[in-house]
Amino acid sequence: MSQYASVRYLVDDVPAAVEFYTRHLGFTPGPSANPAFADVLRGPLRLLLSGPASSGARATPDDARTAGANRIHLEFDDLAAEIDRLRAAGVSFTGDVVTGPGGSQVLLTDPAGNLVELFQPAGR
Repeated sequence: MSQYASVRYLVDDVPAAVEFYTRHLGFTPGPSANPAFADVLRGPLRLLLSGPASSGARATPDDARTAGANRIHLEFDDLAAEIDRLRAAGVSFTGDVVTGPGGSQVLLTDPAGNLVELFQPAGR
């Protein structure tokens, strides 16, 4: 059994996706079969980046290939500082920070349009 929880994102450009996740969001590169497939790791999360030539993408029905409302959820101790760092690096967000009883969150998209949620729990 793997030590990771794995999530598959379909991407149109595997090298661009690897660059985005490793440069901006603290992932480290994992095994790769570029340009068809690569994975990146962050803690117990293994993010599978499947390009159009990968078996994971080919197994996906055409009507389910667009980026959806599902997203990975990355937790940070200082969301404002993380937003400032990413904005300085040229990353744009899909909206403003939303705060609720559980904490604060903001969404951004990877180069393929997949959503990523940055989250800071309440009280931090």
